[in-house]
Amino acid sequence: MTNSEYNKLQGIWPALFTPVDKNGCFNSHELEKLIELMIRQGVDGFYLLGSTGQGFLFSEKERLKIAEDALSIVNGRLPVMVQVGAMNTLESVRLAQHAAKVGAVAISSVGPIYYSGGIQMALEHYRKIAVATDRPFFPYQIGNVDANDHFIAGLKKIPNIGGMKLTTGNLLSISSIHRKGHPDWRLFSGADELLCHAALCGTAGAIGTSYNLIGDTCKAIRQDFLDGNVKAATGFMMALQAFIERILPVIRPFFQRELIIRHGIDIGNPLPPLMTDALPFTDDEIMEMITSLEEFKNKN
Repeated sequence: MTNSEYNKLQGIWPALFTPVDKNGCFNSHELEKLIELMIRQGVDGFYLLGSTGQGFLFSEKERLKIAEDALSIVNGRLPVMVQVGAMNTLESVRLAQHAAKVGAVAISSVGPIYYSGGIQMALEHYRKIAVATDRPFFPYQIGNVDANDHFIAGLKKIPNIGGMKLTTGNLLSISSIHRKGHPDWRLFSGADELLCHAALCGTAGAIGTSYNLIGDTCKAIRQDFLDGNVKAATGFMMALQAFIERILPVIRPFFQRELIIRHGIDIGNPLPPLMTDALPFTDDEIMEMITSLEEFKNKN
């Protein structure tokens, strides 16, 4: 990877939804509409097949197809990072190799799923995926699990580690990884509600669900914050956190409905065992909530 390509590993990256039809099958047409919307809004990259994209609920064959279509649609216009975590490491390796082949600029993976084998098992899982391609690899930390010194030291010994995706509310942990990790690592925060807070702890960018809807606004506010406009960022972050808290019990159907009524994009219902809850908001209320957040961008 060239320095120019590496420098693109920053900014606002939507954790893309993976649209499905009424039968739960991947809907490439709707994915294309979603990607084109995000590109028009000026986001900096895409994170594919993570938790938001329900990567773990698709078969290996389906994941190969989704990655191939997504990379073809993007066609090099923005960097794409593909999440390849699976029940077994060999499948993750195959998914990583395919993602690199079809044009992903980076690979990511959660740790081992279901079986708890400790730090060494996680490090070996990550090592096998990382060395399977020549692309930078981003381990995916989920929850407030402490990334201790032993774990960080182990990651530093693995080739191709490009950084981490940190979906945690523990800002001290993010700061600790930034201080103790490799100086070239690019850290992405994964908690939308800490978009600006995490930047103070050394993150280079943010990967999140909300950026499917308001990625351009979040990008503008984050840049304002980095440029020193703390007052504007504070007002936006308080509003964003109130918004997330309000919609969290129905976050998937909220985003699903907003994309339909505003952009004509149907991402479909979540795959089982996930369920669709009834929305307690009218279409007007949904539009009002999103518009009120976007107004922060227009004020600056």
